[in-house]
Amino acid sequence: MRLGRRRFLAGLGAGLAASTVGLPPAHGAPGGTARRLVVFFTPNGTIHRQWRPSGGETDFRFPAGSILEPLAAQRERLVILDGLDFHGVSNHEGGMAAMLTGGGGPGHVGEGASIDQFVARHIGGASPFASLELGVLTSAWGGNVQTRMSYARQGEHLPNADRPADVHRRVFGAVVEPGAADDRLARRASILDLLQDEVADLRASAPRSEHAKLDAHLDALRRAETTLTSPGVAGCALDAPTLALDPGANDAFPAVGRAQMDLLVAALACGQTRVASLQWSHTVGPVVFSWLGIAEGHHSLSHFDDANTAGVDAFVRAERWFAEQFAYLLQRLEDQPDPESGGSLLDSTLVLWAQELGDGRLHECRSVPWVLAGGPMRGGRYLQLGGAPHQQVLTSVARALGVDTESYGDPSYGTGPLAELES
Repeated sequence: MRLGRRRFLAGLGAGLAASTVGLPPAHGAPGGTARRLVVFFTPNGTIHRQWRPSGGETDFRFPAGSILEPLAAQRERLVILDGLDFHGVSNHEGGMAAMLTGGGGPGHVGEGASIDQFVARHIGGASPFASLELGVLTSAWGGNVQTRMSYARQGEHLPNADRPADVHRRVFGAVVEPGAADDRLARRASILDLLQDEVADLRASAPRSEHAKLDAHLDALRRAETTLTSPGVAGCALDAPTLALDPGANDAFPAVGRAQMDLLVAALACGQTRVASLQWSHTVGPVVFSWLGIAEGHHSLSHFDDANTAGVDAFVRAERWFAEQFAYLLQRLEDQPDPESGGSLLDSTLVLWAQELGDGRLHECRSVPWVLAGGPMRGGRYLQLGGAPHQQVLTSVARALGVDTESYGDPSYGTGPLAELES
């Protein structure tokens, strides 16, 4: 049965339309280049005095009760970035849009793509999925500048997969043991052939102004075809997540997030992708940390002033919980062998914990709290950067993945890598 063109295009979704076609792998020095990139996002800023470590660059520690204390066991794998500024933007929306794009647009390196997608173009071409965008309660408000952080190019955001069962089906549903017959792959490939014919027919009669969008659909379908007809990886057939709770329910937030992290690590370990992101909620996110006995939404908590000691304490507890999730992800990567190098996945994976605001109460993108972990960067450091532009960190991230670039995003705010990350 042929699908109606309008129905097909409406249902195809931005995920396929925005899929990035990988470019040839980047070339980096062996041992000095990460093989994988993970971006971990949490929203609404911080309270700096509760977040900052004490001490200097190498003798720092996490004070008792502080937000980052749950990361103490991974201290030597971390680079804490304090005093990082997003120049030229402010507030929730501005920070969310610039966070991973560096404020770039046409004519700039990346052309407005987020750093994960830029890196995926260079190292993701040989993987079934150039990148994976996972989320936890990111889509109740739809797809917009507040709820999305990954961009294929300026203004073209990518959706997040918020349902672990859907992620499992998409990423591992086609993975079979060598020699196992699976006629479903052939049937799915046949359906994709039909859809490509539909889009090609539509392109022939569509206005020239619509050709670029339709070409993006065709590129995405070709990418999906490669994914569905891949031969599979031995030992990578996973049990489907058995979540009885609705992934859209507030109280399912911890369970969904844990399942997403496990799927992300499995996708990296099984070679299904080299670039993945996990977005917890979104800027202005209203999640209520009910499992911690908190009754206010996270965004509301982020605006309590110091006089509201109970509100500040609740926000710190929520932020510590996010730090615990980051620690869990790092430990899972540390415990998972890298099938290529023999070390751990954390050894070969650069992990960025990004946020979009500094002090959420001020709505400023100044001194935005970021943390790097794993990969080739020298850990065990607390860097006080004094207003360095975050474009330099994005440049350093690209270079750590073997992508040779001297800037990222809008170069008017800063070019070159962050020197402290190159040492």
